[in-house]
Amino acid sequence: MQTKEKYLKLKELLDDNKKWPLRYMFKFVIPNKDGKVDLAKSMMPKGAQLKFKHTSSLKYVSMTCVTYMKSSQDIIDLTQQLEEIEGVMSL
Repeated sequence: MQTKEKYLKLKELLDDNKKWPLRYMFKFVIPNKDGKVDLAKSMMPKGAQLKFKHTSSLKYVSMTCVTYMKSSQDIIDLTQQLEEIEGVMSL
């Protein structure tokens, strides 16, 4: 699925099934190098609950972020910002 289609589908699903604001859980896999984890962490909303887990090889870090979001567009915007970091994958 192309990126634009992926976000359109996500927005449609969120708008159809949710009432705003709501508590949302993001999951990202981040390469554990060049300060990418710290950069991703700095992009999370203030007050968000963050959890980190390293892979056994320590090459990647899984980051879970639970926070209140005001709209489906806010979720998409944050996801797109994180995906601009080279190697980051959203789940």
